[in-house]
Order: sequence, then structure tokens, then C-alpha cells
Amino acid sequence: MSKKKGARNVLRIQDLSRDEIDAVLDSAEAIELPQVLLHRGVALLFEHPSARTRNAAEMAVVQLGGHPVSIRGEEVGLDRRETTEDVARTLASYHALIGARVTSHETLERMARALHEAKRNVPVVNLLSDVEHPTQALADLLTIRQEFGDFAKRKVAYIGDANNVCRSLVDACVLVGMAISVASPMGYALSDADIARAKHLGGNLEVCARPEDAAEGADVLYCDVWVSMGEEAQGPAKRAAFEGYCIDGRLQSIAQKDAIVLHCLPAHRGEEITAEVIDGPRSRVWRQAENRMHALRGLLCFVVAQGGGIGTRYSPQGEEASS
Repeated sequence: MSKKKGARNVLRIQDLSRDEIDAVLDSAEAIELPQVLLHRGVALLFEHPSARTRNAAEMAVVQLGGHPVSIRGEEVGLDRRETTEDVARTLASYHALIGARVTSHETLERMARALHEAKRNVPVVNLLSDVEHPTQALADLLTIRQEFGDFAKRKVAYIGDANNVCRSLVDACVLVGMAISVASPMGYALSDADIARAKHLGGNLEVCARPEDAAEGADVLYCDVWVSMGEEAQGPAKRAAFEGYCIDGRLQSIAQKDAIVLHCLPAHRGEEITAEVIDGPRSRVWRQAENRMHALRGLLCFVVAQGGGIGTRYSPQGEEASS
């Protein structure tokens, strides 16, 4: 009997190497879908409302032969009804993998640590936290690779709040060798730690205040909403701070002629992006949204393969199979 590998958690995009990212993207585009989750369950925990992530994750699991079980945050009451660690251990009793969209990144770390200490070989995948959104970054990379063929000599310009989406995008670009420029107003820029991490990974990162500087020569223009979930009270202040940080026709004209436009959605037309751009001929936003499913499918294939046969599997006749 072969020795099982430890569970391979993906909590941040930098948990993957360049070669592993390439493998994930290759799996995402595979024509024949390996049934690596056949007769297995996958727990999908959502503390935040979700449209793209939930649909993408559920369909990715189904396409790999598994059974997704989506769970709302109030149904388990992390650290209210029971501890995060107990929730993780319980879900690991039924499922081959746990994906979670959480308020605090620490929740993911606690889940992964609890399962490691309990010797439960069930990976944890970050479906969004306040720190990172790695599955979004994988979909972004997949969309860029489909458009240009590779990442060599490409530049991404991110315009707006240096939030969780931005952090994952920066690290993803760095890992695959793309240059990235981030333009944010004062108070909403990348932290010194974010910049140091990108530099440590050997990346070509430029931080600037003017959107025009970031967009110059870019192959990809990227933005996110100015006011994220849970920041509604900050709405007026953020809208004032981000005035001028909009991807519009003028900014698009500064980028490369064949530059594409990406947005992680939902979009607020007239704020971070204009209707003419997001609905225009260079927008790849809807392919990017579809790629959330394909990228997640590729990631799940990778994680299951790294896990060496994980979780509880049942035959159609109901007989438990070891794994």
C-alpha cells in the first residue's frame, strides 16, 4: 500500500508554485474530466453571500463526479454554536475536501491546523477571505493565458482598492512572471508587507498613485468595486477617495491596443468602470466569470491528486470504500 501524502491546503495563491499553477490551468482546460471526486462529498461553507463562487464551486465538484454540499454561515455558527475547529473536524468526517468563503482568514488557518493535528487528510481551500481570493486569481490567469497564449512580457494594470482580490492577483502575476502595476489612492494602497512579499517572490511590481501611470503599456486592465461587502458604511468616503480611479475609454486608450479588460464582479457601472468598457469589444469579463468554474475544477483536481486519495467514498450500493 502506498503511503498517503498530507492534505494540500490552498489558502493563498503563493501556496502554489509556478509549475503547479501551470498544472492547475492545464487541468482547467482538459476536455476529458477525471472523476476524481466520484462518490465523494465536498463541503462548501459560505459566511458571505455568493453568486459566482458558489455556482462555480458546485458545478466544478459535480463535473468531477462529486456531490457538493453548500452550507450557510448561520447554519454552523462558527465560534457561536461550536468552535471553528469542531466544525472542521465534523465536516471532515463526511467530505473529501472543505472549501470556505470566510470573514476572517484566520478561520481557514484554524480549520487547516485542526485537521492536521487530528490527522484528518482533508484539504481546505480558500474560496475568499479578507486577506486573499486565490480561486479568483486562478480564473484571471486562465483568462489571460487563453487570450495571449502565455504570460511572457505581459503587463497587468490593477486600478483601485488594494484589497484581497488585488493581493492574490499581484502574487499570481509575480509567480507566473508577469509585470503588474497597482494604482490606488492614498490610504488604500498595498501595504509594505504586500510589496515586500511580491519582491521576495522575485516579481516585477510597480506601485503608483495615478491610474494613467499604471495603465501605460498594459495588456490587461483590471478593477474591482470600490465598496466591498461589509464596507457599506464606508461608501461615501471611499467613493470620494476613488474618484478618477475608473477604467473608462480614456484610460483604455493609454493601454496597449489589444489590451483586454477584466473585472471580478459584481460591477457598478459608472463607478470603477464605465458601461462602454465593460460591455465593449475588449471586455473579457464574462469569459473570466465562466473561468471561475474551470479554474476551480483544475484546482480541485490538483488538490485531490496531491492528497493521495482523501475522504470517505461510498459505492452506489452503499458499501464504504477505503481511500
